[in-house]
Amino acid sequence: MSEENFKSYASKSVLITGADGFIGSHLTELLVKSGANVTALTLYNALGSNGWLDSIPDHIYESVNIYSGDVRDSAQMMRLVDGYDIVFHLAALIGIPYSYEAAHSYVDVNISGTLNLLEAVRKNGTGRFIHTSTSEVYGSAKTKPISESHPIHGQSPYAASKIGADQLAEAYARSHNIPIVIIRPFNAYGPRQSERAVIPTTIRQIFDPQCETVKLGDLSTTRDFNYVSDTVRAFAMIGESNDVNFGTAYNAGSGVETLVSEVVEKLMQISGCKKEIIIENSRIRPEKSEVRALVADSSKLKKITGWKCNVTLDKGVHQTLNWWKSRTDNVTIRRNRKFAK
Repeated sequence: MSEENFKSYASKSVLITGADGFIGSHLTELLVKSGANVTALTLYNALGSNGWLDSIPDHIYESVNIYSGDVRDSAQMMRLVDGYDIVFHLAALIGIPYSYEAAHSYVDVNISGTLNLLEAVRKNGTGRFIHTSTSEVYGSAKTKPISESHPIHGQSPYAASKIGADQLAEAYARSHNIPIVIIRPFNAYGPRQSERAVIPTTIRQIFDPQCETVKLGDLSTTRDFNYVSDTVRAFAMIGESNDVNFGTAYNAGSGVETLVSEVVEKLMQISGCKKEIIIENSRIRPEKSEVRALVADSSKLKKITGWKCNVTLDKGVHQTLNWWKSRTDNVTIRRNRKFAK
């Protein structure tokens, strides 16, 4: 993570939903380092786990007020969202393959959960509400790079649920004059990312001695890859900017379009892996659902905040590989436990 901090957050009261996740845990770290009083909403579970927050440094962890709950519980959200200067809403179901199987779950979490928070913000009053969207709402690029005026096109149940949540956020900003900003990150990657994404699933198979090959899906698509420290800087900048237009969306991406196959080849070369790459049909999205190309036009965000990506793809991939290498044994143990009969 970058050591950059944001002095404007000093002593501010901040709520982060989905703080136990990949981006949320990194954002929690950044804002605690910047002096914010952070409440982290984590999804309640019987094991008492706080997700990736359990992996952050102790001195930061001890400064976080952890609150276990569920955005689908409207009464709980109404009690929680009271008096915060800023709410960063990152809680969501995000795995695209699972959305084909359990679309109702995505509606419940991503749409109804967002609605619960918007209602809580409306009734309790909040200085600013940052709603997390996704580049997937654009579908395959019809024009490049993709600006915020690009047509919205849901190509998966996940994308459709995020479009619904975005529209609610826009509507509440307009209907109730709530200071809501929508951020659309493009393909974040880095330490702590779920294996649902191509970079971590490739790395895990590279390092896992139980994997004789590296099994992947469609490698012919293109994406705009952004190291997670750059992504959370975008969140922090949009959270503090005085120049945002409420009720509108801002893209956060490098503007560099990269073939997925090139990223996989880079991972194999850097790690020295000689395993065969196998394309599995079960890992390929339905043809009309696959987003073929994504690359961001983030000029609107840059204009109001000065944000840009600081970490190159080469540097970010190296840092991600090193993180995975340092925890390979633990990953293998967890994987074996997960599939134990």
